[in-house]
Amino acid sequence: MLKEDEPLIHVGILHASRIQIRLLNAYTLDHRTLPEGRYWVESDGKGHYRLDGAWYETLDLKHMGTDLGRFEVSDVVIGVDFHWQRKEVQQFEGNIHFVTEQGKIWLVNAVPLERYLYSVIASEMRSEASPTLLKAHAVISRSWLLYQQAQKKAQKQKRLQMLLDSADERIKWYDREDHLLFDVCADDHCQRYQGITRIANPQVAEAIRQTRGEVLTYDNEICDARFSKCCGGWMEVFSSCWDDSDRPYLQSKPDRISTNERLPIPDLRNESEAQRWILSRPEAFCNTEDADILSQVLNNYDQETTDFYRWHQFYTTEQLSILFAKRSGVDVGSIHELIPLERGTSGRIKRLRVVGSKRTFTLGKELEIRKALSESHLYSSAFIVEKTAEGFHLRGAGWGHGVGLCQIGAAVMSVNGHSYQEILNHYYPNTQLKKIYP
Repeated sequence: MLKEDEPLIHVGILHASRIQIRLLNAYTLDHRTLPEGRYWVESDGKGHYRLDGAWYETLDLKHMGTDLGRFEVSDVVIGVDFHWQRKEVQQFEGNIHFVTEQGKIWLVNAVPLERYLYSVIASEMRSEASPTLLKAHAVISRSWLLYQQAQKKAQKQKRLQMLLDSADERIKWYDREDHLLFDVCADDHCQRYQGITRIANPQVAEAIRQTRGEVLTYDNEICDARFSKCCGGWMEVFSSCWDDSDRPYLQSKPDRISTNERLPIPDLRNESEAQRWILSRPEAFCNTEDADILSQVLNNYDQETTDFYRWHQFYTTEQLSILFAKRSGVDVGSIHELIPLERGTSGRIKRLRVVGSKRTFTLGKELEIRKALSESHLYSSAFIVEKTAEGFHLRGAGWGHGVGLCQIGAAVMSVNGHSYQEILNHYYPNTQLKKIYP
């Protein structure tokens, strides 16, 4: 597990037919110096690239000198398929290379891991967040990435996981290991990496410096340290969202620390208990409406969403029927019922039966359900269904898959005085912190 040197990370930034970059420092290309300025890159779709009027079989731009070079990319898409999706101009550090996939170009940024984390931490939350929260997130972001790299090297990579796809049922999940041409992408699908654009506070650099090389381990292996915005009060297990191989440190447990052993432990896999849980507001770290705490975790576009712990979505029958057909590709006709068939330990639905006038169809796992019931992504699959004469009320809990660290809960813990080690122990029980490179 020990690494002698800091790893180099390859991040897919933008996938497009043509890409515009602006070099903010001089770079080299095949021993030729490219001065500062704007350049267009395009591909013939067969692995050849044109830059500045010349064609290349490979296109690798390396910064000059001892400092990391800087460059700017136009039209970077953030929040893909989410309600805040938009394009930005972003700046990055490090080397640049281009690869072809499905006839389009990927711009890939090669950057040292610790410099990559500068951007991830400032992109996943506000750089003004508490030092404790920043340190906790630096550790889990580093751990998750190195776990993914190890999986890739072990050739355990798959582009798309699927349990079942038949005329009556689709059980599918998406994981972050589905990039074959680079380590991770730059958006929510992996970890948000928005370059140096949002690094505005020295607290981020200090949190990364103080945790340099630190990872979470279990049984002497680096942890698959998952995280989401808001667990909704109860943490989910890995197998509810991805494949069936659970991680012992990603546990089903309440998002609170209590010494009262007599507190009831609900079985949220049970429909009636899940309903009671979702319709209530149980005590939990992430049960907060404190604007100052939320602003630590949520960037400006995240704050366009106002409900995190409990939320409500209404569709008329016509709206829901059209939406489901569009998003799932399955026309069930006019939807009569939404029936949860199986829930995970946090109450998140793993399998949902959709009964329509034309046919009945079953959908899973949690992200596939969220994608089918929203123009972007439903906040979570932890919801109950109330049908009325007007349509369907979905009343839900949490934002995201709920596995591992709950970012809002961790922010509350940090404000309450918990150390970053205590935060990590709460969300990843029985793990250890280890420094794997100096």
